[in-house]
Amino acid sequence: MADAVPLSARNPKVQELRRLLGRRSARQEAGRFVVEGPALVAEALRAGIEVEAVFAGGDGLATPAVAVARAGGVPVHAVAAGALERVGSTVAPQPVLAVAHRCDRAAREVLAAAGGRLVLVLAGVSDPGNAGTLVRSAEASGAGGVLFAGDAVDPFNPKVVRASAGSLFRMPFSAGVPAPDALALLAAAGYATIGTVPRGGAAFDDCDLTRPVAVVLGNEAHGLPDGVELDFLVTIPIAEPVESLNVAMAGTLICFEAARQRRVVSRGPAGPDT
Repeated sequence: MADAVPLSARNPKVQELRRLLGRRSARQEAGRFVVEGPALVAEALRAGIEVEAVFAGGDGLATPAVAVARAGGVPVHAVAAGALERVGSTVAPQPVLAVAHRCDRAAREVLAAAGGRLVLVLAGVSDPGNAGTLVRSAEASGAGGVLFAGDAVDPFNPKVVRASAGSLFRMPFSAGVPAPDALALLAAAGYATIGTVPRGGAAFDDCDLTRPVAVVLGNEAHGLPDGVELDFLVTIPIAEPVESLNVAMAGTLICFEAARQRRVVSRGPAGPDT
């Protein structure tokens, strides 16, 4: 049911939206995060994410996301005009926001769910747009999971949530595992670890990506954390004078190369021409 009187920007529930959007510590303490926009709210509901409440203002009350929330028994709060614009993190104000429970898993659970498929390890990836794009690429390519490791960005940062375009709600992922612990878990699970270097590594498309492989991606400016040792280094050939690729682009290319190799293996050897 919607509140009889729309909530103002000063209402404690609306102020909690502001805190969850703006502070990682608030999200960690509450075990909740904010989903912004009717399309993403609908994606979260369809994915079975535990949505605690939906907040909608103006035309947002008439969106399918609100209808789905009401049908599922999720409380819907009407918000006064201009209130959501004052708390949202997007340039274009969103008419629907939702508070959802965290959906990350333990790293061991992610590896079990991956079942030997490629895993991405974001070992210090700090840009939320890159991180969200990598989660989306991982799901789109059929990868098995994502580990946010070391000093990686909070996966529940609102920009990560938006950039993932709903993949964060479906892709098995963990958050906060130290990079050395992540590598130890991968080794115990039989995963080989590979990293990317601009020059001098093996050609990425010559590497066997059909076996259990984890692609470890470091910080955009500083690379991999100190002390991280990997099994293989690969290079994505690029034309000069370009020195390197954006980390999200590099990770995406490897994800889809792994998907290509698996398709080739699943088809088996080509028969003779007839």
